[in-house]
Amino acid sequence: MKYYIIAGEASGDLHASNLIRELKRLDPDSIFRAWGGNRMQEQGAELVMHYRHMAFMGFVEVIKNLRTILRFLKQCKSDIIRFKPDVVILVDYPGFNFRIAEFAHGLGIKVFYYISPQVWAWKRSRVLQVKKWVDRMFVILPFEKEFYKRSNVEVDFVGHPLLDAIENYNTTKVPSSLKSEDKRPVVALLAGSRKQEVNKMLPAMLAVVPNFPGYRFIIAGTSSVPASLYKNIIGSHNAEIITDQTYQLLSTANAAIVTSGTATLETALFHVPQVVCYKGNWISVQIARQLVKIEYISLVNLVMNQAVVSELIQNEMNPENLSRELGLLLNNSEAREKMISNYKLMEIKLGGAGASARTAKLMWNILNHIE
Repeated sequence: MKYYIIAGEASGDLHASNLIRELKRLDPDSIFRAWGGNRMQEQGAELVMHYRHMAFMGFVEVIKNLRTILRFLKQCKSDIIRFKPDVVILVDYPGFNFRIAEFAHGLGIKVFYYISPQVWAWKRSRVLQVKKWVDRMFVILPFEKEFYKRSNVEVDFVGHPLLDAIENYNTTKVPSSLKSEDKRPVVALLAGSRKQEVNKMLPAMLAVVPNFPGYRFIIAGTSSVPASLYKNIIGSHNAEIITDQTYQLLSTANAAIVTSGTATLETALFHVPQVVCYKGNWISVQIARQLVKIEYISLVNLVMNQAVVSELIQNEMNPENLSRELGLLLNNSEAREKMISNYKLMEIKLGGAGASARTAKLMWNILNHIE
């Protein structure tokens, strides 16, 4: 069977790669063509476009790069026509993937959506588009099934694939970059996987470093962001960087400052106390505040439906607030233990390991008309 998979960012690349691995177990003769990243390629997918070229975020950034996005859409549609897949599997990345869903549906190609876009937070009208263009939606957050049910859309809750990724991670291998004579406890800085995020987030994160001389600050870098950008921002700050080794870093970290997104869940699943923050383009954030219908921005708080971790947004993300919240996590054992206890409850809510295998099995059954 021929599969066409589209993931537009690092987390989508990770989850899609695990899905490919499980689909190949069920379908050894499968052929995969993809828009994604290195992990999908390592699982045998033929890569058309790397997500590093597609990582546009925020209203302003999307408008500025609209011509490029439209060119990519045209290229993707032409490639789908040439490849003639049995199914198109879309992984989050809604601005691009909803257009492809409509296109593929119009061609009579089966469309699966794995990892729902956050339509429950904003653009709830997109539920109607899911109804029209998507043959089956596979959701990874427990409250999403009930959300779709209210609109008479049946979806499958498969559990969160991060539990698989972390279960498969081997914590016994500590990279040489983390081995040091410096025995101070580690604070991890997770500034995001896109250039725009790193530019906005990392300077504010680094501003707290002088306030904690007893700690070793390490940045979780990613190869999708130029090394020169990190170096320019770090400047004379007493901070280190490791690249593409986030799980290794989290497995040794004492606390973390984390950009809102999938990384907040990853940090929680490693039981690392964290401060969640976000700072974006002013115009984009003002528009988002008018549209967003949720109380929290971090996935940890959304899953638990309570303020488990502190959230510092826009002007609240300043050195004084970051230092206060980080100091609380480093010095208050009761606050640390309470957060870790909530993390463990969150893991139960997320459905346990096996999401990738469950999703692959459901997809395989649908494609082969097996009840």
